Amino acid sequence: MNAYEGKNVVITGGSSGLGLATAELLVARGARVLITGRDKEKLETARQRLGVRAVAVRSDSASMADVEELPRLVRAEFDAVDALFVNAGVTAFAPFEAMSEAQYDELFAVNTKGPYFTVQKLAPLLRAGAGVVLTTSVANVKGLEMISAYAATKAALRSMTRSLAQELLHRQVRVNAVSPGPIATGILEATLPPDVAEQTKAEMIAHSPMQRFGEPAEVAATVAYLAFDATFTTGAEIPVDGGATQL
Repeated sequence: MNAYEGKNVVITGGSSGLGLATAELLVARGARVLITGRDKEKLETARQRLGVRAVAVRSDSASMADVEELPRLVRAEFDAVDALFVNAGVTAFAPFEAMSEAQYDELFAVNTKGPYFTVQKLAPLLRAGAGVVLTTSVANVKGLEMISAYAATKAALRSMTRSLAQELLHRQVRVNAVSPGPIATGILEATLPPDVAEQTKAEMIAHSPMQRFGEPAEVAATVAYLAFDATFTTGAEIPVDGGATQL
Protein backbone atom coordinates (compact mmCIF):
# COMPACT_ATOMS: atom_id res chain seq x y z
CA MET A 1 0.00 0.00 0.00
CA ASN A 2 1.52 3.31 -1.11
CA ALA A 3 -0.90 5.79 0.44
CA TYR A 4 1.92 8.24 1.14
CA GLU A 5 3.93 7.81 -2.06
CA GLY A 6 5.75 11.06 -2.86
CA LYS A 7 5.33 12.46 0.66
CA ASN A 8 8.32 13.78 2.62
CA VAL A 9 8.32 13.43 6.39
CA VAL A 10 10.65 14.64 9.15
CA ILE A 11 10.60 12.82 12.49
CA THR A 12 12.63 14.09 15.43
CA GLY A 13 13.53 11.41 17.92
CA GLY A 14 13.09 8.83 15.18
CA SER A 15 15.80 6.32 16.02
CA SER A 16 13.74 4.34 18.55
CA GLY A 17 10.35 4.01 20.23
CA LEU A 18 7.37 5.89 18.86
CA GLY A 19 9.44 7.81 16.33
CA LEU A 20 10.91 4.68 14.78
CA ALA A 21 7.54 2.90 14.75
CA THR A 22 6.02 5.86 12.93
CA ALA A 23 8.89 5.96 10.46
CA GLU A 24 8.40 2.25 9.75
CA LEU A 25 4.69 2.71 9.09
CA LEU A 26 5.20 5.70 6.78
CA VAL A 27 8.06 4.11 4.85
CA ALA A 28 5.95 0.96 4.37
CA ARG A 29 3.23 3.17 2.86
CA GLY A 30 5.57 4.87 0.40
CA ALA A 31 6.81 8.01 2.17
CA ARG A 32 10.39 9.24 2.31
CA VAL A 33 11.41 9.88 5.91
CA LEU A 34 14.22 11.82 7.55
CA ILE A 35 14.77 10.83 11.17
CA THR A 36 16.86 12.61 13.78
CA GLY A 37 18.40 11.49 17.05
CA ARG A 38 21.35 12.07 19.34
CA ASP A 39 22.97 8.62 19.24
CA LYS A 40 24.88 7.89 16.02
CA GLU A 41 24.81 4.11 16.48
CA LYS A 42 21.06 4.03 17.10
CA LEU A 43 20.52 6.27 14.10
CA GLU A 44 22.53 4.03 11.81
CA THR A 45 20.74 0.92 13.09
CA ALA A 46 17.39 2.60 12.49
CA ARG A 47 18.40 3.76 9.01
CA GLN A 48 19.38 0.24 8.00
CA ARG A 49 16.14 -1.10 9.42
CA LEU A 50 14.07 1.45 7.49
CA GLY A 51 15.81 0.97 4.16
CA VAL A 52 16.39 3.18 1.15
CA ARG A 53 13.43 5.49 1.73
CA ALA A 54 14.97 6.76 4.98
CA VAL A 55 17.70 9.24 5.85
CA ALA A 56 19.16 9.58 9.35
CA VAL A 57 20.86 12.74 10.63
CA ARG A 58 22.29 13.46 14.04
CA SER A 59 20.48 16.36 15.69
CA ASP A 60 19.94 17.11 19.38
CA SER A 61 16.62 18.74 20.24
CA ALA A 62 18.24 20.34 23.30
CA SER A 63 20.90 22.10 21.21
CA MET A 64 19.81 25.34 19.56
CA ALA A 65 22.79 25.06 17.21
CA ASP A 66 21.50 21.68 16.04
CA VAL A 67 17.92 22.94 15.77
CA GLU A 68 19.06 25.90 13.67
CA GLU A 69 21.12 23.60 11.44
CA LEU A 70 18.27 21.14 10.88
CA PRO A 71 16.55 23.05 8.04
CA ARG A 72 19.76 22.92 5.99
CA LEU A 73 19.99 19.16 6.52
CA VAL A 74 16.35 18.72 5.55
CA ARG A 75 16.72 20.88 2.42
CA ALA A 76 19.61 18.68 1.33
CA GLU A 77 17.13 15.77 1.07
CA PHE A 78 13.69 17.30 0.45
CA ASP A 79 12.46 20.24 -1.59
CA ALA A 80 9.57 20.59 0.86
CA VAL A 81 8.07 18.74 3.83
CA ASP A 82 4.57 17.24 3.93
CA ALA A 83 4.57 16.14 7.59
CA LEU A 84 6.60 16.90 10.69
CA PHE A 85 6.43 14.61 13.73
CA VAL A 86 8.04 16.43 16.66
CA ASN A 87 8.67 13.46 18.89
CA ALA A 88 12.11 13.93 20.50
CA GLY A 89 11.84 13.88 24.27
CA VAL A 90 13.21 12.55 27.52
CA THR A 91 11.64 11.15 30.67
CA ALA A 92 12.85 11.50 34.25
CA PHE A 93 11.43 9.92 37.39
CA ALA A 94 12.02 11.78 40.66
CA PRO A 95 9.96 12.80 43.68
CA PHE A 96 9.08 16.50 43.74
CA GLU A 97 11.37 17.00 46.75
CA ALA A 98 14.34 15.45 44.94
CA MET A 99 14.02 17.17 41.54
CA SER A 100 17.23 19.03 40.78
CA GLU A 101 17.50 22.25 38.81
CA ALA A 102 19.76 20.57 36.25
CA GLN A 103 17.26 17.75 35.63
CA TYR A 104 14.37 20.22 35.46
CA ASP A 105 16.23 22.37 32.93
CA GLU A 106 17.11 19.35 30.78
CA LEU A 107 13.50 18.22 30.67
CA PHE A 108 12.28 21.62 29.51
CA ALA A 109 15.17 22.07 27.07
CA VAL A 110 14.49 18.77 25.30
CA ASN A 111 10.72 18.42 25.68
CA THR A 112 9.51 22.01 25.32
CA LYS A 113 12.11 24.46 24.03
CA GLY A 114 13.43 22.03 21.41
CA PRO A 115 10.01 21.26 19.89
CA TYR A 116 9.00 24.94 19.85
CA PHE A 117 12.02 26.04 17.87
CA THR A 118 12.04 22.91 15.71
CA VAL A 119 8.59 23.87 14.41
CA GLN A 120 9.67 27.50 14.05
CA LYS A 121 12.77 26.66 12.01
CA LEU A 122 11.10 24.04 9.80
CA ALA A 123 7.83 25.91 9.22
CA PRO A 124 9.14 27.62 6.05
CA LEU A 125 9.71 24.16 4.52
CA LEU A 126 6.18 22.91 5.16
CA ARG A 127 3.89 22.67 2.14
CA ALA A 128 0.39 24.10 2.24
CA GLY A 129 -1.76 21.32 3.68
CA ALA A 130 1.08 19.85 5.72
CA GLY A 131 0.51 18.36 9.14
CA VAL A 132 2.58 18.87 12.28
CA VAL A 133 2.18 16.39 15.14
CA LEU A 134 3.61 16.92 18.63
CA THR A 135 4.00 14.14 21.20
CA THR A 136 2.39 15.07 24.51
CA SER A 137 1.41 12.57 27.23
CA VAL A 138 -1.48 11.54 29.44
CA ALA A 139 0.68 13.01 32.22
CA ASN A 140 -0.43 16.47 31.12
CA VAL A 141 -3.96 15.84 32.39
CA LYS A 142 -3.37 13.41 35.26
CA GLY A 143 -1.70 14.12 38.59
CA LEU A 144 0.95 11.41 38.69
CA GLU A 145 3.73 10.94 41.20
CA MET A 146 7.43 11.01 40.31
CA ILE A 147 7.01 12.90 37.03
CA SER A 148 5.87 16.40 38.01
CA ALA A 149 8.45 18.26 35.88
CA TYR A 150 8.01 15.90 32.92
CA ALA A 151 4.24 16.38 33.12
CA ALA A 152 4.69 20.15 33.08
CA THR A 153 6.76 19.94 29.88
CA LYS A 154 4.00 17.97 28.21
CA ALA A 155 1.30 20.35 29.43
CA ALA A 156 3.32 23.15 27.82
CA LEU A 157 3.37 21.17 24.57
CA ARG A 158 -0.42 20.78 24.73
CA SER A 159 -0.80 24.55 25.01
CA MET A 160 1.76 25.02 22.25
CA THR A 161 -0.27 22.76 19.97
CA ARG A 162 -3.22 25.12 20.14
CA SER A 163 -1.14 28.28 19.78
CA LEU A 164 0.91 27.03 16.84
CA ALA A 165 -2.24 25.71 15.16
CA GLN A 166 -3.60 29.25 15.25
CA GLU A 167 -0.33 30.84 14.15
CA LEU A 168 0.19 28.50 11.19
CA LEU A 169 -3.34 28.70 9.80
CA HIS A 170 -2.23 31.32 7.29
CA ARG A 171 0.27 28.78 5.90
CA GLN A 172 -2.52 26.16 5.63
CA VAL A 173 -0.56 23.98 8.06
CA ARG A 174 -2.38 21.92 10.68
CA VAL A 175 -0.88 21.33 14.14
CA ASN A 176 -2.15 18.52 16.38
CA ALA A 177 -0.87 16.32 19.19
CA VAL A 178 -0.84 12.63 20.01
CA SER A 179 -1.03 11.85 23.73
CA PRO A 180 0.32 8.37 24.54
CA GLY A 181 -0.48 6.52 27.72
CA PRO A 182 1.59 3.49 28.79
CA ILE A 183 3.20 2.19 25.59
CA ALA A 184 5.57 -0.77 25.35
CA THR A 185 8.64 1.15 24.18
CA GLY A 186 11.03 -0.17 26.84
CA ILE A 187 11.42 3.24 28.46
CA LEU A 188 10.59 1.95 31.93
CA GLU A 189 13.21 -0.78 31.71
CA ALA A 190 15.75 1.76 30.44
CA THR A 191 15.19 4.34 33.17
CA LEU A 192 14.25 2.38 36.30
CA PRO A 193 15.80 -0.49 38.29
CA PRO A 194 14.38 -3.85 37.12
CA ASP A 195 12.22 -4.48 40.20
CA VAL A 196 10.82 -0.94 40.16
CA ALA A 197 10.14 -1.15 36.43
CA GLU A 198 8.18 -4.39 36.85
CA GLN A 199 6.17 -2.99 39.74
CA THR A 200 5.43 0.19 37.81
CA LYS A 201 4.29 -1.79 34.76
CA ALA A 202 2.00 -3.95 36.87
CA GLU A 203 0.44 -0.87 38.47
CA MET A 204 -0.07 0.80 35.10
CA ILE A 205 -1.78 -2.28 33.68
CA ALA A 206 -3.99 -2.57 36.74
CA HIS A 207 -5.16 1.04 36.30
CA SER A 208 -5.71 0.74 32.55
CA PRO A 209 -9.30 0.25 31.37
CA MET A 210 -7.96 -2.06 28.65
CA GLN A 211 -5.69 -3.90 31.13
CA ARG A 212 -2.62 -3.77 28.90
CA PHE A 213 0.14 -1.60 27.50
CA GLY A 214 -0.30 -0.11 24.06
CA GLU A 215 1.98 -0.95 21.16
CA PRO A 216 4.14 1.66 19.37
CA ALA A 217 2.38 0.79 16.10
CA GLU A 218 -0.92 1.92 17.64
CA VAL A 219 0.53 5.36 18.31
CA ALA A 220 2.12 5.44 14.85
CA ALA A 221 -1.26 4.89 13.21
CA THR A 222 -2.66 7.90 15.05
CA VAL A 223 0.32 10.05 14.08
CA ALA A 224 -0.17 9.12 10.42
CA TYR A 225 -3.86 9.98 10.66
CA LEU A 226 -3.17 13.39 12.18
CA ALA A 227 -0.31 14.14 9.79
CA PHE A 228 -2.10 13.26 6.56
CA ASP A 229 -5.73 12.26 6.87
CA ALA A 230 -7.24 14.58 9.51
CA THR A 231 -7.59 17.38 6.98
CA PHE A 232 -10.26 19.29 8.93
CA THR A 233 -8.60 18.95 12.34
CA THR A 234 -6.15 21.35 13.97
CA GLY A 235 -5.26 22.26 17.55
CA ALA A 236 -6.50 18.88 18.77
CA GLU A 237 -4.95 16.23 20.99
CA ILE A 238 -5.82 12.57 20.50
CA PRO A 239 -5.14 10.25 23.45
CA VAL A 240 -3.79 6.78 22.72
CA ASP A 241 -4.00 5.48 26.25
CA GLY A 242 -6.40 2.55 26.45
CA GLY A 243 -9.08 4.89 27.79
CA ALA A 244 -7.10 5.96 30.86
CA THR A 245 -7.95 9.66 30.56
CA GLN A 246 -11.51 9.08 29.37
CA LEU A 247 -13.00 6.27 31.49
